[in-house]
Amino acid sequence: MTASKLNRKMRIALAITELEVGGAERCLVNLATRIDRDRFDIEVYSLDQRPPKNRDQLARQLEQAEVPVHYIGTNSSFQIFSAVRQLRRLLSAQSPDLIQSFLFHANVVGTLAARRARVPTIVTGIRVADPTKWRHLVERWVTRPAKCIICVSQAVAEFSHKVAGLPDHKIVAIPNAIDMSRFPANQNCDLLEFAIPNEAKVAVCVGRLEHQKGIDWLLDLWPKVVAENPSYHLLLVGDGQDRSLLESRTKESNLESVVHFAGRRHDVPEILKSCQLLVLPSRWEGMPNVLLEAMASELSVLSTNVEGVQELLGPAWEQQTSDFGDSKSFVSRISSLLGDESLRQKLGQENRVRVAAEFSLDGMIQAYQDLYESLIRPPSED
Repeated sequence: MTASKLNRKMRIALAITELEVGGAERCLVNLATRIDRDRFDIEVYSLDQRPPKNRDQLARQLEQAEVPVHYIGTNSSFQIFSAVRQLRRLLSAQSPDLIQSFLFHANVVGTLAARRARVPTIVTGIRVADPTKWRHLVERWVTRPAKCIICVSQAVAEFSHKVAGLPDHKIVAIPNAIDMSRFPANQNCDLLEFAIPNEAKVAVCVGRLEHQKGIDWLLDLWPKVVAENPSYHLLLVGDGQDRSLLESRTKESNLESVVHFAGRRHDVPEILKSCQLLVLPSRWEGMPNVLLEAMASELSVLSTNVEGVQELLGPAWEQQTSDFGDSKSFVSRISSLLGDESLRQKLGQENRVRVAAEFSLDGMIQAYQDLYESLIRPPSED
């Protein structure tokens, strides 16, 4: 039976590197659990093992929604051929009409396995404007069979074509979205848990403690912030390979009393509700989910002017961004925003209105559904 005459549910495979909590992972889970089950059958494939119990929130969501999930159990680039073999076998059993992969490793393994399993339609996903040149070369070569490349923002779409060299005619932008029912949280987090006094003004940064996120640069700036504003504190939420290095830098700069490491947390909505400002000092991004969460929490933000940020903030982007490396501007804007409650409230209200209007989950799910159907069931040539 040809694709244009398909009269059963469309079978979709969603492949990702891992299922620990992150922006791409949350997008996949929202898609898998909210897609129209009358039209689509979904199965999920994770290249890694099932996350441990304290980090398996997304895995449990899939299980509760009765979405089949397959864990391949590879967690190293040296296991790529094993991952391809195992995923090919699983895809052959499912016989999907389309595979959609998220993130670099899943794009590579997913495409190679899908070709061997003869999946008719391959769709890859680009989530960040990663400047690593060897990744561009690998992705250009491996993902040539893909019919479509979904980028998470127009900025990433432009980067993927102009810098990474991916074919423009295959690129489609589908922005991230946010579940507004989770934000703002119903209650605050007690910041005394992090040794932050009740009277403090708190800027929070949520993300992986890795080079991309620019936390090292932010820590270099923080002595300048507290020199003029001793009551301002910085709360870092997240974990990563640079944590010990960043903690050492904090001690060396005598910032331990005003910079606090929270580690991984499951109460990010409550933490956002308890702080005055979100800061995002990233070197590069795609369309940062934490910015969506902060906007939905009615927070003002200060972000570096990286990919996807202008699209999220809309007309208010100039008041809430600064270029990476412009230390004077970044410090000045932190002080201005933390020191001006009426401005923070105004920007926070505008942020929530914008995110509710432009970045709904329903809109994102519909965009994916329409795209999948157009690829699997193209218009007839009558």
